Amino acid sequence: MHPLSPARDNRGHVGDAPAAAHAARTDPGRRRNIVSAVILASIVGAMVGLAFASVPLYRLFCQVTGYGGTPRIAANAAPASASDTTVTVRFDANVDAALPWQFYPASPEMTVRVGETALAHYVAKNGSDTPVTGHAVFNVAPYKVGPYFVKVECFCFTEQLLQPGQEVSMPVSFFVDPDMVIDRGTREVRTITLSYTFFRSTTEEQAETRERAPAEAIPSAATERRRAGLSERSASAIVSSRERQR
Repeated sequence: MHPLSPARDNRGHVGDAPAAAHAARTDPGRRRNIVSAVILASIVGAMVGLAFASVPLYRLFCQVTGYGGTPRIAANAAPASASDTTVTVRFDANVDAALPWQFYPASPEMTVRVGETALAHYVAKNGSDTPVTGHAVFNVAPYKVGPYFVKVECFCFTEQLLQPGQEVSMPVSFFVDPDMVIDRGTREVRTITLSYTFFRSTTEEQAETRERAPAEAIPSAATERRRAGLSERSASAIVSSRERQR
């Protein structure tokens, strides 16, 4: 072997660097680390996706199961036969500070038979001089009767648009599931409170923000004239300076 030639190992690798690289590629521990990193990255991505989907999924879960005092939503009417048991349903109304509405129940309470469809009304009035869209969130108390308080039709299912000064009656159709008086945890309940809170539509607030932004960004005619005047004076000053230098 030439004295200046690099040393070769018994596998024909030259020097230590290629051997180290080969060992890294074939090291089982390194492969495991890479696989673990890929799995962890996938888990993090899945968690981020679930974070964005959690709110609508949770709302849907509550509406289907009645969890957290959220009334169930039924596509069908009440059972064919009603019970002789009656309950008192009280109506509560609230309005978020950002919504310029008046909102209250037409009647503070009503007595209904368990299993019988009932119809109640709320009243809403837009106290502003512009059209305003609102949406209502709802629940019942005590929370444990949420699975048995079933809404058939409700103004809360969709957003509501009120014109300036407009006042409307908003109906809600519901029934109390007869299973409530069978369940040991709820059969003693004889008073239920149905509560609504109206909020200004998020979509509407975003639209107003977009409408204001261009108006603030567009300069006025006077501003444009001032800018033009400054540009002309600046150009004249540059020409004069160059002539003096000549």
